[in-house]
Amino acid sequence: MKIYTKTGDEGQTSLVGGQRVSKTCERLESYGTIDELCSHIGLLITYCDAKTDRDFLLSLQGTLFVVGGYLATDNSRRDVRPGNIVTDEMVSDVEREIDALQETVPPLRLFILPGGCRSAAQAHVCRTVCRRAEREILRLAESGTQVDSQVIRYVNRLSDYFFVLARKLNVDAGVEDIVWRRKDAQE
Repeated sequence: MKIYTKTGDEGQTSLVGGQRVSKTCERLESYGTIDELCSHIGLLITYCDAKTDRDFLLSLQGTLFVVGGYLATDNSRRDVRPGNIVTDEMVSDVEREIDALQETVPPLRLFILPGGCRSAAQAHVCRTVCRRAEREILRLAESGTQVDSQVIRYVNRLSDYFFVLARKLNVDAGVEDIVWRRKDAQE
């Protein structure tokens, strides 16, 4: 099988089910940003020392394929495949992981700037790409496209997870979070 099909050379691509759409449509922006997030997670995995973190991140990549499959389906024209449905359990898995990580970091007292160790910095990149994906999904929903609320909930929780993971990765590396201080307060 050839990797190139030449069917996208005119700026269009196919959704699940074969419907042709512009590569610049809101639906593609939403699942394209999910794909970008999945790639950033792949990079983050290479920076993580703890197997438990790597394993959970790998499971997130799998769930993001579910999210992408959901977003790539025009559910006004065809049913979403059962394997592309975001479930309560998927959201709960992220919430449980956030709660567990929260136990490993000091209380949050100030705003945190992205950075610290390399893995924490990459987790912050994942967080911001995830927030962009959430905005793209909400934009898709606001355009009149039906978007399951579970998809929105999942992506929202996921960005919170990356924030707490970044803090945990800094703790693991013995690096303090970089706190933001107003310039006039620093002088």
